[in-house]
Amino acid sequence: MLRETYFNPLHLLKVVISNRELLWQFTRRELINKYKGSYLGFFWSFITPLLMLGIYTFVFSVIFKAKWDFAVTDSKQEFAITLFCGMLIFGIFSECITRSSGLIVINSNYVKKVVFPLQILPVSLLIGALINFLVGVCILLAGQMIFFHEVPVTVIYLPIVIIPLIFSSLGLSYILSSLGVFLRDLEHSVSIIVQALYFLTPIFYPISAVPVELKPYLYANPLTGFVEDARRVVVWGLQPDWRIWCIYLAASLLILQLGYWWFMKTRKGFADVL
Repeated sequence: MLRETYFNPLHLLKVVISNRELLWQFTRRELINKYKGSYLGFFWSFITPLLMLGIYTFVFSVIFKAKWDFAVTDSKQEFAITLFCGMLIFGIFSECITRSSGLIVINSNYVKKVVFPLQILPVSLLIGALINFLVGVCILLAGQMIFFHEVPVTVIYLPIVIIPLIFSSLGLSYILSSLGVFLRDLEHSVSIIVQALYFLTPIFYPISAVPVELKPYLYANPLTGFVEDARRVVVWGLQPDWRIWCIYLAASLLILQLGYWWFMKTRKGFADVL
């Protein structure tokens, strides 16, 4: 039988609110450690995506000559902005999932502290990913103003569009961080899967470029919907696909709740393994 504290949708919210100061300290420490010892520090959050954007834009727009379905022009600037939008959305998922499997192992010194709320660690990881996402969004919007002198009004829908992505990424983080304690090879497997999803999600190419017989598999990937909806509201000035969004929201809430429940059920065994 499921205990109410494990399957209560408000339990996680109460934990986050009651430990908000501790959560901020962990997030701050995470951001500091990420760039500790580097000369440029936090500026790498700007430099890295811009360098990768330049490389991907050259490869896919110049060499492979890909074009977006809703593109207004054939300019390299529009291609780059559309590509960058997809990279930002995938970045939230990638950063959470890739690092989750080793999260508890890295913070094993907190496992045996009975009063320490281990469930805030995946939340801290998510907040760090969202901060990097916000930095990227600022770059994206600045690029739109420089190249096109305007930003679509529909950009206000972006926070709503990514809500299902946030919930599902956090739910999967809880599952993977728990399993990573018992399965040490999981971290390597997850990295391979995330890398495969990077190319199986229409980030660098339009869906129309995919053969008809393979499109059902592409749409079966939830990240496809997240990426496409983000581009609709940020780049092309269109409304999100609200029907698909509602389906994703319901599924993401279920994933979050099941992931949190699994984490709370298995955390009792962490100390025995670590």
